[in-house]
Amino acid sequence: MSSRGTRYWSSGAIPLIGPDVLGDIISTASDLAIVISDVGEVLSVLVNPTHPSFGNLDHWEGRSIRDFLTSESVPKLDRQLTAFSSGTGGTRAMELNHSDNVNWAFPVRYTLHQIGPDGALLMLGRDLRPIAEMQEQLVSAQMALERDYETQREYDTRFRVLMDGIREAMVFVSVSSGRITDVNSAAAKLFGTPTSDLQNSAFGPEFDNRKKGELIETLITAAISDAAKPVEVTLRRSKKRVLLKPKMFRAAGERFLLIRLESADDTEPAADALTENLNALYQEGADGIVFTDRDGVITAANEAFLNLADVAHVTLLRGKPLADHLSRGTVDTKVMTENASRSGQMPMYATKLVSEHGGETSVEISTTYLADRTSPAFVFVIRDASRAEASRQPGIAVSDDGMRSVMELVGSATLKDIVSETTDVVEKMCIETAVELTRNNRVAAAEMLGLSRQSLYVKLRKYGLLSKDPS
Repeated sequence: MSSRGTRYWSSGAIPLIGPDVLGDIISTASDLAIVISDVGEVLSVLVNPTHPSFGNLDHWEGRSIRDFLTSESVPKLDRQLTAFSSGTGGTRAMELNHSDNVNWAFPVRYTLHQIGPDGALLMLGRDLRPIAEMQEQLVSAQMALERDYETQREYDTRFRVLMDGIREAMVFVSVSSGRITDVNSAAAKLFGTPTSDLQNSAFGPEFDNRKKGELIETLITAAISDAAKPVEVTLRRSKKRVLLKPKMFRAAGERFLLIRLESADDTEPAADALTENLNALYQEGADGIVFTDRDGVITAANEAFLNLADVAHVTLLRGKPLADHLSRGTVDTKVMTENASRSGQMPMYATKLVSEHGGETSVEISTTYLADRTSPAFVFVIRDASRAEASRQPGIAVSDDGMRSVMELVGSATLKDIVSETTDVVEKMCIETAVELTRNNRVAAAEMLGLSRQSLYVKLRKYGLLSKDPS
């Protein structure tokens, strides 16, 4: 080093460094620095002040470093100490695992340096915990990927077996590219070409007079529409007419079409005509038609019912109980569904329909129970009876026998007694009818007649109907 300080190093020489400064340099240059004797006794421990995870290791001093190593690390240290004592020690690093207390262990990579004639060695160490944690994360990620690959392979095998096993012709088409992504053997046979030739080929050109974009748009419209018909096309190779029945779904951010192909020549014209006529009756009929599940929750309703109930769209009705639009609510639906469940249908039931805005309309409802299905359902045909009521003459029709019974009382009883007896007969008939319709449900019968439960029990006792079983 020159007197002016222009050069610190010359020919590999190291300037003199004070002991206090040297300690700071060593502790900062490494994560952990340990001075040991030639037999492994810890003489001094320096911990990097910016690496506080080691804590205070002053208790190591004066003890053998072997006390703070795991069992597999002790032979590594002994081999290096033997090499240094014999003069063959090199600068090769060694990795040792420290253990201090039961739950505290950490790996450190050391290089050994001889620092004095008395055989003292300086161990400069780098903490390997960050590398070990990263390696552990990499191993965990690799194992997770392997598990995902195995699961993916399993699902892919199931999918292939399923596609080849089903008899229906099925095709998967990407909406964005319009190309076939998967096709089963039944569809390839219908197309008249091997499966390998159809994979990743354009779907539209497989049909006569169909452009790729036009056909895909038509299929998307049919897939998202509730009442859409199958798309009829003609295959380019075999000239067969087929029906395309699409269903759209999204996977991994991309839209796909699952298309089922059916031969149009195998369909029965009569069955198709009946289906079309029934569908037209449902859509354009004058009477309201409502489908519900077994709990009376609406699943479908036609335009005529929407007009009666003043509902803007059928989606506002789906999932709601039909009882919300009947004047007597659950009493009406329970009477109709129980009678229809017992006999298959209930021909006529008079009540009032409540519109979306609170208006009431007199209606006549016939109920049919569709039991021979996977999902049993009730069908309600609802007819507006308000105009018929307006055209009817006021008064109650009385049978000839009833009229003669009333006429026989004239002269033998006062007018007041005659009216009272006639009222009792009508009242008894109404109560009997309500009890029969509700299958002896007294609460429902009372609500149907507009009576309290106590009043109904009084009248049942009066007419001897208290123990009557309508079954």
